[in-house]
Amino acid sequence: MGAIQSIRGFADILPTETPLWRHVENTVRSVLSGYGYQEIRLPLVERTELFARSIGEVTDIVEKEMYSFEDRGGEGITLRPEGTAGCVRACLEHGLLHNAQPRLWYQGPMFRYERPQKGRLRQFHQIGVEVFGMEGPDIDAEVILLSGRVLKNLGLGDVRLQLNSLGTSAARAVFREKLVEYFRARFDQLDEDSRRRLDTNPLRILDSKNPDMQALIEAAPKLPDYLDPESRAHFDALTGLLDAAGLRYELNPRLVRGLDYYSRTVFEWVTDRLGAQGTVLAGGRYDGLVKQLGGKPTPAVGFAMGLERLVALLQESGQAPAAPAPHAYLVTVGDAAVSAGMALGERLRDALPGLRLTLNSGGGSFKSQFKRADKSGAALALVLAESELAAGTITVKHLRAEQEQQTLPQEALVEYLRNLL
Repeated sequence: MGAIQSIRGFADILPTETPLWRHVENTVRSVLSGYGYQEIRLPLVERTELFARSIGEVTDIVEKEMYSFEDRGGEGITLRPEGTAGCVRACLEHGLLHNAQPRLWYQGPMFRYERPQKGRLRQFHQIGVEVFGMEGPDIDAEVILLSGRVLKNLGLGDVRLQLNSLGTSAARAVFREKLVEYFRARFDQLDEDSRRRLDTNPLRILDSKNPDMQALIEAAPKLPDYLDPESRAHFDALTGLLDAAGLRYELNPRLVRGLDYYSRTVFEWVTDRLGAQGTVLAGGRYDGLVKQLGGKPTPAVGFAMGLERLVALLQESGQAPAAPAPHAYLVTVGDAAVSAGMALGERLRDALPGLRLTLNSGGGSFKSQFKRADKSGAALALVLAESELAAGTITVKHLRAEQEQQTLPQEALVEYLRNLL
């Protein structure tokens, strides 16, 4: 029987990769904290109805991509394909929107059954940001500036911001009618996906990446031409705020969202360095979703960033940090030294909370332990053998620098390491 392997589209994140993941996560957390956003932790599994009502039953996600099944009680449940609907559900369930304007963020895996490719897996990871209760363009500007600062602090200076407005649902309905009329007259030029979307979600045709469709899409009616006056004023005020903040952007009238609950502002940060999967962060305003899920009408705006794509960009640009090596590796020779070494290691960690100390385990000769110490990348080897035990000392050997080996009293080791740290 062969070895069991991971499920297609579900990737392991190995120890050589996790330092970069932690770097991305910690950078994002730091920015969010600086803007006053609070973390909320959401379950991986929700009732299937939540996504059918929020995302839309005729979207690709609900029709083809969700991991849905019945539990033992016969209830339809789904591994979350995105985080916004669950965040709204939690806010309604726990009264977080009552006389409040919460700024929230969450993190974790999402699940969609789609063809795995570079930058797109069946289990993928997102950090999402959601803000509720504010209808003006100032909060749209804040979340866009926040998202830009995340990318800036990660050192990703070659991503571009694209903006559009979807208008209100009423204005979008007029545009949808014109769009369907345009594409139906050219039905023989549509690819299979676009023909299927024509009657269910025609705005998604504008988001097609098929190169054979681009000329047809470019000549299609443009959403900004059908904006209602209030949405136009909102969008003009938003771009004015971004101009004042010095943030560069591109207007993209073809920019839409694949989820039904978006309205007015939509935005994406895009790159040319990830092939077809060029969007690294996307979001917008979804003023109708809270009411759609049973709450009072509540304006809302947010975005989500794909961690796999951010990690891939940093790897591609050579910015991946290495795993931090130990400061010291403790070599112990003999049973008595092993026991004394464990006690010494705990005393050192108590005294020096930032110390990265690896204790040799699994035995081994003096020579083999030094090979392990060198392979670990440690700066120092600390040697505890019979002679050191008898004298109450420790031998310090520098592995990365040309310095003389030293033998110190054990009580002097804490201060010695503190000076090195």
